[in-house]
Amino acid sequence: MRPGQAALNLATVRARYRRPLPTSFYDRPTSTVAKELLGAWVVAPRVRGFRVARIVETEAYLGDDPASHSFRGRTERNRSMFGPPGTLYVFRIHQVYCANAVTRPGQAVLLRAAESLDGGPESLSGPGRLARGFELSLSDDGASLITGRVRVVEGDSRPPTVTRTPRVGISRATERNLRFSWSGHSAVSSPRPWARGAA
Repeated sequence: MRPGQAALNLATVRARYRRPLPTSFYDRPTSTVAKELLGAWVVAPRVRGFRVARIVETEAYLGDDPASHSFRGRTERNRSMFGPPGTLYVFRIHQVYCANAVTRPGQAVLLRAAESLDGGPESLSGPGRLARGFELSLSDDGASLITGRVRVVEGDSRPPTVTRTPRVGISRATERNLRFSWSGHSAVSSPRPWARGAA
């Protein structure tokens, strides 16, 4: 049995799915949202019950951020980043899909890793695995995390300590401490940053 699975029941998940995190949660500074998403659940209905996972790692992408897809302005690819707070921005890189929660115009939080809570055997450690676990594709780009199929809802726990370090897998703005991880959690993706400092 996976950590957290015992506390899960269909009624609890269904109730939380009907009360997703509101627009006001996302309409705040992106770094704040990235940190406070840790511990929240990603939930999506499936044939039997729900797919449920606890977010354990995120990265913030800001408006003045050379590493962000929106840095040079709005394009066909990044148009969802300029949607309302709580919009789902999905992009593909090297045949892998990645999921982001839009905060303010041109800014978003990458959902980088999660812990499966529904007994699913697959790892959700890494943005591609997380998106694949929820069957996300470009057809989901622009959907709402508040009213759409995939929603982010209040979780049942918060990380006792958050590790904040530079982001990984980028070549610009590598010095910015915009990666947020649940300290010591086994589902955080590699490279695990425990020795890089905590905030």
